[in-house]
Amino acid sequence: MAVHGLLNIDKPPGLTSFQVVAQVRRLSGEKRVGHAGTLDPLASGVLPVGVGQGTRVLPYFLGLPKRYRAEVELGASTDTYDARGRTTSRGDFSAITQGEVEQALAPFRGRIAQRPPPFSALKLQGRRLYELARQGKPTQPPQRWVQVYELKLVDFSLPLVRLEVECGRGFYLRSLAHDLGQALGCGGHLRALVRLRYGPFSREEAVPLPQLNIPAHLLPLDAPLQALPPVSLREEEAQAVVRGQALALPQEAREGQRFRAYGPQGLLLAVLRWEGGRLRPEKVFASFS
Repeated sequence: MAVHGLLNIDKPPGLTSFQVVAQVRRLSGEKRVGHAGTLDPLASGVLPVGVGQGTRVLPYFLGLPKRYRAEVELGASTDTYDARGRTTSRGDFSAITQGEVEQALAPFRGRIAQRPPPFSALKLQGRRLYELARQGKPTQPPQRWVQVYELKLVDFSLPLVRLEVECGRGFYLRSLAHDLGQALGCGGHLRALVRLRYGPFSREEAVPLPQLNIPAHLLPLDAPLQALPPVSLREEEAQAVVRGQALALPQEAREGQRFRAYGPQGLLLAVLRWEGGRLRPEKVFASFS
């Protein structure tokens, strides 16, 4: 029997996101399994996993905010910007004050330009940056604009500082740790990381991998789409959407606005997008009509 839906998994440290996907694939018997928002092996916390048709919903996570608790160790920089890497420099952190850390954090709030780590999965001329770095050819990737909605110091206990961060797509906590160490003049790297929330998925509701029971923990396809306005379709409208046809709405919407559309049986049928005065199917889950 086909399995379709989403899982909110509490990834343990030490596993890659791909290894979590492999375990879910084995447990579910479903070939189509994927995840949203890679967590490094060092990190733990919320990892959304899609199963079956749930893999087609995962792209809608990408624009949603994420919240982390990060532990930064001052006094040493590493080539990977985290605790797994080779130490590249050391500095004296003993005189740094909490006030200096607070002051150093200020430029990292809001819309900022950030340089990703040289050890990352980003591609340069078709090659992953971590592949180049492992071959002794570390590359400085270009800066990218990222959004930091909230950044606060929650604990100061040298050489460790603990932060809570709410950020948007493409933000690297490893880069934040490294850049903070540089701003303080002593170096720093990411020692531990927990993803507390990703969109509507929270760690309080996440399932530890050893306790995963897929039938019991499977969430519906519309779980990450609750911020989209709902639209209920009549039978003839649902059939038109499944055929890829656009619909008119009695009210106006803003250009590009998305809606979650439900068929007559109350199940998620499609994601619709308002374009040129009509609702056009962006993604159709025809098997649920």
